[in-house]
Amino acid sequence: MPPPPPPLGRGRKRAAHAFDAALDDAELVASRASLTQGRWAPVRALLAATRDDWDRRGHRVTVLAQESAALPWAREWQLAEPESPCAAVLLACATVHRALNGKERPQTAREACHAAAALAPDDPTPWLGLLILERSLGTDEDVVRLFDEVRHRCPDHHHAHQLIVARLAERRADAGRDPLHEVYDFANWAAEQAPADSPLAILPVVAHAERYRVLAAAGAEPADPVASGHWVGRRARQVMKAAFDWWLEWERDDHPRRFVDLNFLAHAKFCEGRGAEAAALFHRIGEHATPAPWSYPDRDPYQAFSAARASALGAP
Repeated sequence: MPPPPPPLGRGRKRAAHAFDAALDDAELVASRASLTQGRWAPVRALLAATRDDWDRRGHRVTVLAQESAALPWAREWQLAEPESPCAAVLLACATVHRALNGKERPQTAREACHAAAALAPDDPTPWLGLLILERSLGTDEDVVRLFDEVRHRCPDHHHAHQLIVARLAERRADAGRDPLHEVYDFANWAAEQAPADSPLAILPVVAHAERYRVLAAAGAEPADPVASGHWVGRRARQVMKAAFDWWLEWERDDHPRRFVDLNFLAHAKFCEGRGAEAAALFHRIGEHATPAPWSYPDRDPYQAFSAARASALGAP
């Protein structure tokens, strides 16, 4: 028996200042709404149309997987179409999401991801699901191996690179503000080897924020990122300038996760004290704020974003 749809006339209960992981993907928003109403056909059409745009496919699948209705309806879809790679990958990523929330066994999620990978050997998305899982639960060796699986299928995969950077930043938390930490080396290498128009150019900025998160949580940096001075050293300024210059030249309006990058860059420019540059980025972000990095190390992300935006834009 299929799972029941939610009662008519009742929307999903949201927090007053919820962040929407769909960002500006209107087709994704519409398909997600259909899924919560028990209609998976629009999701099938959405994922089929995404084809091998792997960054977009990964973005859409991981956002859909966060819905409470995703797992039961993906199971229903898979019963109807057992050979569908799209049904399998949604089921896998939804199981990962539940496993990370303690509602499913991690091994069940791993098995679902491997089953999805077997149906679509060229698709990095099942491996992305595994990477999301093991980024929190696995060993360093697991994380590196899974990152390699994603990268083998999509060398410049945006989400995978940000996941591995977040994990690398957590190494040697007691090393302090080491400019030679491996997370910086990796991020710089990834940015340099990517095509000129690749949004991986922003990865060194992400690495800087992720390392701050780790150091602040360990008590090695102040809880206020602006007061920390983490963004004002010579090397940090070089990284931020290069990323901002890339954005001015190459801004990728077509990339599904561009607002993730813009939030990291706006956060960096605000913490660096570059108000005019931060203001330009806040204008571009509009309503598409993301929890990271505004929540770092343990802040209310909406309040932090709103305060920074008001300061940069000169609001009273």
